Amino acid sequence: MWRMQKQKSLTVGLLAAYLIVLTWIIVFKMQLDFSEFAHYRHVNLIPFGGALVVNGRIDVSEMLLNVAVFVPFGVYLCMLGGQGDWLKKAVPVLGVSLAYEAAQYILAVGGSDVTDLLLNTVGGILGFALFGVLQKLLKGRTVPVLNLLVLVGTIFVLAFLGLLVGANMA
Repeated sequence: MWRMQKQKSLTVGLLAAYLIVLTWIIVFKMQLDFSEFAHYRHVNLIPFGGALVVNGRIDVSEMLLNVAVFVPFGVYLCMLGGQGDWLKKAVPVLGVSLAYEAAQYILAVGGSDVTDLLLNTVGGILGFALFGVLQKLLKGRTVPVLNLLVLVGTIFVLAFLGLLVGANMA
């Protein structure tokens, strides 16, 4: 029982680190100097239009990044015991994505886009599926194994971001 509580605490800590980095990336556009922050406010309510269209073509890489960045959130929700069917678990993913889009609009730091909302939610749902597959493969060891992998990955991501920030400050 104590070991499960320790795993859950680790998962919560890793989720917090993930959300902090995600906020810095989505809302603050990886900026450290907010005095030169470009204030831009735009809302796109047309799915797969507007901001995703570059030179008359849909930017597929942007779409894939929006999906990929929310896959871990779906995995974290499952690791923390998200109960119910995928539709009920998708509500928090949709809510967090909506909060990011609203924050971008309120702070005038980017375009709020319904496509981002849809793709982020798809990413979270793919995270549920990934967790389901891993649960079948790893059985009762899923959460400890994922915590270890995510801890190592988080350390690498934070180190990489630290290097990027250091290089840009020099």
